[in-house]
Amino acid sequence: MTDTLISLISILIGIIGSNSAGYILKKYSFGLIGNTIAGVFGSIFLIKTLGRFGFNPFSIMADGMFHVWLFIINCIVSLLGGALAVILIKKLKNKMNNNNKV
Repeated sequence: MTDTLISLISILIGIIGSNSAGYILKKYSFGLIGNTIAGVFGSIFLIKTLGRFGFNPFSIMADGMFHVWLFIINCIVSLLGGALAVILIKKLKNKMNNNNKV
């Protein structure tokens, strides 16, 4: 696997996480397209932020070896990033709408 493929898999898992969160938590859903966009950005943001701890795509493929545990951690963080993005964006949207009504 290459670094680019690992990044694309992480983004796909973030999309799955955001759409799953939107399906399970109906009040946080933006629809299929909105959840997909939130999942892409949430996944990328959390992987870039927390990937410094050693589970970014470059560390997973360090020394030409595939580190399975780092990849599993990367997938979990990506899934959480997508799900958290939907929730946080919806809360931000509601907060901004409440401030405009005052």
